[in-house]
Amino acid sequence: MKKFAALFILSVLSHWVVAQDSMPMDSAMSDYSNVEYSPIIKNYNTQLDSLVNLWYVQKSESLQFSEKSKRHYDSTHVPQFSEKEYRTRIEQMNSVVKLAYNSKVQAYINVYANKRRKSVSTMLGLSEYYFPIFEDVFEQYDIPQELKYLSIIESALNPKAKSPAGARGIWQFMPSTGKMYNLQINSYLDERCDPVKSTYAAAMYLKNLNSIFDDWVLAIAAYNCGPGNVKKAIARSGGKTDYWEIYDYLPKETRGYVPAFIAAYYVFEHHELHNLYPRKVTMPKLDTVMVKKKLHFNQVAEYLNVPLKELQDVNPQYKADMVPFTEGGTALYLPVEIVSPFLRLEDSIYAYKDSIYRNLSPEREFVTNSYASSTSTHGKVKTYYTVRKGDTFSKIASKYGVSVTTLKSWNHRKSNMLHVGEKLIVYAPATGKGNSAPKTTTPAKSNISSGSVAQKSTPNASSKSAIAYHTVKSGDTLWSISQRYGTTVQAIQSLNGMTNAKLSPGMNLRVQ
Repeated sequence: MKKFAALFILSVLSHWVVAQDSMPMDSAMSDYSNVEYSPIIKNYNTQLDSLVNLWYVQKSESLQFSEKSKRHYDSTHVPQFSEKEYRTRIEQMNSVVKLAYNSKVQAYINVYANKRRKSVSTMLGLSEYYFPIFEDVFEQYDIPQELKYLSIIESALNPKAKSPAGARGIWQFMPSTGKMYNLQINSYLDERCDPVKSTYAAAMYLKNLNSIFDDWVLAIAAYNCGPGNVKKAIARSGGKTDYWEIYDYLPKETRGYVPAFIAAYYVFEHHELHNLYPRKVTMPKLDTVMVKKKLHFNQVAEYLNVPLKELQDVNPQYKADMVPFTEGGTALYLPVEIVSPFLRLEDSIYAYKDSIYRNLSPEREFVTNSYASSTSTHGKVKTYYTVRKGDTFSKIASKYGVSVTTLKSWNHRKSNMLHVGEKLIVYAPATGKGNSAPKTTTPAKSNISSGSVAQKSTPNASSKSAIAYHTVKSGDTLWSISQRYGTTVQAIQSLNGMTNAKLSPGMNLRVQ
């Protein structure tokens, strides 16, 4: 009898929830009028507070809106629309992810489009820099492009974002999850804050979550609360697998997470209708150099007359303003205009106030990172192996003729756990013998610019002509190439008649 009564109450409650979403908007909204104080928006506000302190955001605060912006109204005008208009637009959005419109989604739209307009304009400006990175990586992993908007919810596009629970970076990885997806975290380095490397990790994680639920909405929910909590919600709902049907069984924050994602997706896609335009954010064009010795940011800043804060903010992965020593060199992102001076004066920069700055961090050299190995890698080239179903460390180690211990040391791993789709660092003979790993693009040393200056490769361009070409190398992406040549992904695609971002080593691309 008690069981029947409980089921009856649950049934009544579920009908009440459905009724709420079918009610007129003004009536239903009363339950979500305080959504700006929800865990999702509280976290969003926290990340914004940190975001505005970034060097390149502060530098842009006094600038006007992007020249692309063509306002239809005065900047203070906040357009209002009917429930029918919102519903129609969301239903017509071309999305692989199943979208819904209800009072919960509307509440978050109100926050982004009405109450946080300045911050949304700033993020629209930042998105012009970050979204091509995300899109490039997501295409490689066959992740729906719209999932890039999760970064808005997670961090407000702040690579230095921190949560009270210990999550870090644009994609807000916890330490355990970050390490599971090959992000290095130690006293010197936190790759969760590296925008490129963390995006690869996010893509792998999202792909694995979708393989569990075969539903991108549930994968999004699991990204927030973990697959275990989503599975519990499914079980408690009696086996239902629709997000909105398990909504009441999910953690409180996750109940707001998917609506916030849909709202962010909608507002960014329809920002002009809401009189929202990107602020012009002056992000520096970056290239990668490989640092051969332990190096303090102050040595670079003082010797080359570069703002220290600029170096800190474009290299958020380094904790103590220190680039550690690692075998094979360590990647440092620099504004393109100082790359040549750095390479020309490299030895002098290492020596500059060395005795002072080396004492600012522990004396012992840091050598245990993803590029270090317990065995010599001389005469070998670093490549990546994509884990397939049925793979084990033993099987992969045998494939490359190394021990399991060596393979684990290359990847800084202790456990035997592997995940389908993740990439393992392997060192194969430079001749290619035994190197049967697929040529996949991954977060390697030259993430910001593959065709790295560390390799001293030069564009194949004539000094007498404005036309330039780039020969695609393993690891190149359209975004990294665009950064190297000071152009955009869209411009390269247009010049070469490309309809997607897929590249093959040896491909000759026109870049100018």
